[in-house]
This record gives sequence, C-alpha cells and structure tokens, in this order.
Amino acid sequence: MFQNAARRTKLGSAFTILELIFHSIVRDVRKSHNNAFIAIGKNMMSVVIFVIVFYSMFAIMGLRGAGLRGDFMIYLMTGIFLFVTHTKTLSAVAGAEGATSGGMMQHAPMNTIIAISASALGALYIQILSLSLILFIYHVTFKPVVIDDLIGTFAMFLLAWFTGGALGLVLLSIKPWFPTFVGIFVTVYQRANMIASGKMFVANTLPGYMLAMFDWNPLFHCIDQARGYAFINYFPRNSSWEYPLYVGLTLTMLGLMGEFYTRRHASRSWSARR
Repeated sequence: MFQNAARRTKLGSAFTILELIFHSIVRDVRKSHNNAFIAIGKNMMSVVIFVIVFYSMFAIMGLRGAGLRGDFMIYLMTGIFLFVTHTKTLSAVAGAEGATSGGMMQHAPMNTIIAISASALGALYIQILSLSLILFIYHVTFKPVVIDDLIGTFAMFLLAWFTGGALGLVLLSIKPWFPTFVGIFVTVYQRANMIASGKMFVANTLPGYMLAMFDWNPLFHCIDQARGYAFINYFPRNSSWEYPLYVGLTLTMLGLMGEFYTRRHASRSWSARR
C-alpha cells in the first residue's frame, strides 16, 4: 500500500532500459530452445542447408559460370546470409509482444519498444554469430575467405537487417487490427523473396523488363550492393544502397506512428477473438 518511489536519473533510466533489453534478448534467443547453443546451431543448420541446396542446384543446372568471377561460395553466401537475416528479422519483429499481448507486457517496466528492440537485436545477434562461425569453418576447412571491402559488405548486411525490422514494425503495428492478413503477408513475403531478393542471379545481367520486376525490393538492392563490395571485379549498376536506407527509414516512421496509435486504442480483450 505504501511505496517509496526513488527518483531515477536519466543515466539510471537508460541503464534500466538497456538491462531490460538484454534480458529480453536472452529470452527471445531461447524461444526456440532452452539451450542457447542449440538455438544458434539450429539457425546455422538452416543457413548451411540453404547453401548446400543452392550450390547443388547451380552445379546440376550448370549455372556456376553465371556467377561472378571469384569464389562461388562467397557469391552464394552474400545472397543467402542477407536473405535469411532480412526474413528472420521481419518475422521476429512482426511476432514481438505488442500492446495486446499478455505475459511479460503486464509487468510495469516492460513496454512495446523494449520488446521490439529485443526481437530485432536478438535476431541480429543470432545471425551475426551464425555468419561468423560458418565463414570461419569455411575459411579453415575449404579455402581462405577473401572479401574486397569487408566493412561495406557488413554494412549491407546491417541494411538488410534494418529493412527487415522496419517492415516487421509496420506489420506489428497493424497486427491487432488485421491478425490474419499479417500472418498471410509474412508467409507470402518470405516465399516471394526466395526469387524476388535476387540472390540467385547477378543484377547487372538482367534485361530492363526483368529488372523492373525486382528493383522495388530493398533486399534486392542490399544483396547486389553487398556483392559489389565483396568482389573486386563487380560494379553494381542497377542498384543503390540509398534506396533500401530511405525505404527502411520511411517504414520505421510509419511503424512507430502505427504502433503509437495502436497502443492508445488497443484492448487486451482483442486477443480473445483470435
């Protein structure tokens, strides 16, 4: 009944928020399995399976020469890593706990911004760790990994993560209003990006009428630009890193406005009708 409310400084509040985000990240990482190592291993296996499947498909169809001059595995990985990071972050943020969620959201320090940040950063943590381990194993076991501009390539990786999280934020903001639509959209978007992301071909080789079918996709630009940074002899002419950055910023602003509106008008009773 009687409580002693201690005053917090801005620095103390910032540390409290960071601590909440950290514990929420740990909780998100362990959603798929209680053991964090097994959860990371499952993500690594999914990426490895992607690489093996696409490598086998290109080898059987005789399309390995259609890639860039350089390490064919780096060509595959620059597409698959960015694709997996983008789609995993999208589904993680879209599935984060929102204004109508129960459980952790009923505790006073917890809020939707912390839940969204934890989902996005948790997905980024798993993907970076998986990426590092897979590249290390490939570098030690098969052949040295040579990337022309490592910083630029990693920046495109972060841009793919950012655009996935931005789109996931928009979907999260409308999820209480249209839960069925959001679920269907996430599934269709992930399946469509198997081809629309451009990870299976080089953008410079596409004719104009086919380029118009893919250049709307920010992930397409991220992958093509990442290959431009990774390979010294490839200069992407049909993509730019500015487009996904502007799309990501726009979607983030729309998502934050939508989440604020939903948080003010949502009711926990909505979850009972799903």
